[in-house]
Amino acid sequence: MDFTRTIYADTYGGLRLAVVHPDRGEIDAVSLSFLDHGTFHRRDVASNRPLNNSTHGTFNKYHRAGQPPWEGAEFTGLRDAIEQYTAVWFPGAWAASAPNRAASRSTHTAPAPPTARGGARTR
Repeated sequence: MDFTRTIYADTYGGLRLAVVHPDRGEIDAVSLSFLDHGTFHRRDVASNRPLNNSTHGTFNKYHRAGQPPWEGAEFTGLRDAIEQYTAVWFPGAWAASAPNRAASRSTHTAPAPPTARGGARTR
């Protein structure tokens, strides 16, 4: 996993997840945008940041002392997307964490992706 860069220096717009096989290297990857998953929506609304602002839905290396650069982020949507993507490659991997999160979750849970049959993969 790594941050995806934007066209602006030291500014990041999402996460890049990759499935890496020990012998064959990277076999699949996906970029998950902060904007698409509402990661910085609350922060941007609170600061009246317009949609056409270059920093909307992103974070950069410049931040307040003692605070992480992603201060104000809401990771629920992004975490759900990560769980859905990894469930395709690692079925059942999130089953152990689901009961712990279910009690505190207040957002709508997206349906699980369809399971692949006969070795085929779906996105």
